[in-house]
Amino acid sequence: MARLITAPTRFTHEDWTRSNLTKYANADVERQQAERLIKESDRLKDETAKKTEKTQRDVNKKLEQRLADIRYWKKELDDKLDGLVKEIENLVAFKQRVDKALQATEEPLHIARMCLANREKRVGIDLVHDDVQKELLKEIETIEGVQSLLKRTLEQATEQLRLNRKAKYQLEKDLKDKFGAQTIDEYCENLRNNSQQIHFNDSVAVIEPNSVAPEQWVDFSNDNINYAERERMNSVDLRSSIDGLLQQTSNDMRIQVDNTNVAFANRIWECKDAKGKLEDNLNKVISQIKEQEENIATLEMAIKAKEAPMKVAQTRLETRQHRPNVELCRDAAQYKLIEEVHEISNSVAQLQARLRDANSSLKGLVRNQLELEEDIAIKANTLFIDEVECMGMRKSINIQTF
Repeated sequence: MARLITAPTRFTHEDWTRSNLTKYANADVERQQAERLIKESDRLKDETAKKTEKTQRDVNKKLEQRLADIRYWKKELDDKLDGLVKEIENLVAFKQRVDKALQATEEPLHIARMCLANREKRVGIDLVHDDVQKELLKEIETIEGVQSLLKRTLEQATEQLRLNRKAKYQLEKDLKDKFGAQTIDEYCENLRNNSQQIHFNDSVAVIEPNSVAPEQWVDFSNDNINYAERERMNSVDLRSSIDGLLQQTSNDMRIQVDNTNVAFANRIWECKDAKGKLEDNLNKVISQIKEQEENIATLEMAIKAKEAPMKVAQTRLETRQHRPNVELCRDAAQYKLIEEVHEISNSVAQLQARLRDANSSLKGLVRNQLELEEDIAIKANTLFIDEVECMGMRKSINIQTF
């Protein structure tokens, strides 16, 4: 136990004196360094305060300049947007004129097609490609050509409207973005050191990777303005070409309608004359059909009359096959019976061949009768189509100029 208990360390007087002097010196060094640090801090505080104030003034100036640029381009965009909106309204009115002219071609085209469709109901030789047909086809071709031209113009107007509205959308979107940027920068401009909305955010002192250079910003709005002006001028040029087009198309249709109406009268007389001649031939064919039907009846009776002799001959041959033993002799009677069967068979074959010819002739006569009756009905239908339906419809055709 005596070994575990040690006495405290003992220092000499010189150690005690040296320790005090060292602490005096250290305290003096620390005090001098603190005085220098305080003076340096005062200087740095004044310097940073002035630098911060100057930088903040520069930022405020830059914000003012930025807001001035935004307001300038907003005015440029607003002016271009107003002109483009007016041009869109004008082009819409011209497009409506073209659309009305296009709709007005539907009735004449429908009538021409109806006439052509009704005349297509003719069959056989009555489907002749006559002058009426040619004029109707030419009339349809003329109206369809007018429609094609008007549709192309309508498509051009529609496409130009789309481009105008695209330019309008780009201007509006640019203006919306400018308004948003102006609102944000005005808010930033009004912020002060004593504002309640300010707060710390260490992560914002960076350049956004998707940001653009000022030159790109200016070029973007300038490109939108140039594009809008180019499309507006294209729209003006398109409107200037529509008036003459409407006049030209109406004149072309009016001339062809008059030519088609002249072609119907001649064809009506030709149809009436052909119908009378067909009726005369029909009466002759009907008379011939009656004679051929009588011939067929007599042939069928002659064939029927061969049945009994054939039965007798075949029965005799069958019965004689039962003769016993040597009595089954090839005698003259046997040969004559066989000859009789062949003779009757040949006679029936000849009569049947002649009957087939007669039936074929009768079918041909009946077919001619049907064809003549059909042709007569077709001629009557054609006369009704040309004289009543077509000419009646064509009286309502009215070509207008829009």
